[in-house]
Amino acid sequence: MSKPTVRGLVMEFFENHPNQEIPHALVLAWVDPKYEEAHGRRPLDTRRRIRDLHQEGILIQIRAGIYKYDPDAVHNGEQGGFPPKIKERIFERDGYCCVLCGLGREHDVAIVADHIKPRSKGGPNTLENGQTLCSQHNLLKKNYSQIEAGKRYFIKMYEIAVAIQDEKMIAFCRAVFDAYDEYEVDFHIPRPDAEE
Repeated sequence: MSKPTVRGLVMEFFENHPNQEIPHALVLAWVDPKYEEAHGRRPLDTRRRIRDLHQEGILIQIRAGIYKYDPDAVHNGEQGGFPPKIKERIFERDGYCCVLCGLGREHDVAIVADHIKPRSKGGPNTLENGQTLCSQHNLLKKNYSQIEAGKRYFIKMYEIAVAIQDEKMIAFCRAVFDAYDEYEVDFHIPRPDAEE
C-alpha cells in the first residue's frame, strides 16, 4: 500500500467535512501527524497544498486562511474549469483565436479558455467570464500579476510627476510604459499618457 501524500490527506480531511468553513490550523492539526506517522517526517508545506487545491477550483476560499469543500459544486463543474460546452462556446465566439494576439488553431497555436475574473477571486464559469488566450498569453497572465501591479505603480508615479511637473520622472515613466507596449505586457491597462 502506498504512503499518503499531503494533497491526498488534505482532500481526505475536507471530504470528511463537506460544506464546513475550516481554518488552516485545523487541517494542519489533522494532516501533519498523519503524514509524519506514515513517512517518519513532517510534511514540507501543507498550507501550500491547501492553496493549490483552491487555485485548481476544488476548495472554496471563504476568507484568508479559511476554506470550504462543496462536493456538489465540484461534481457540477462549478468550481473547476469551464464545463466542456461553455469552453467550446468561448472558443467559437472568439474564432478559436487568442483575443490578445489573434493567433490560434489555424496557426497551430494552442489555445485555452481563460477566466477573465480568476476563479480564485470568485470568477464564475460563464461564457461572459471567459476568453480565449493562446498558451503564451495565458502563461503571462497567470505568472506575471506582479508586473500588472508594477504598471499600476508606475501609473501612480507618473500622475504624481505630472502634478509636480517633474519632467525627468515623467520621461522615465513613459520609457517604462514604452517597454510594456513593446513586449505587449498588460496592454489591458491603458497608459495614462495615451491621449497627450
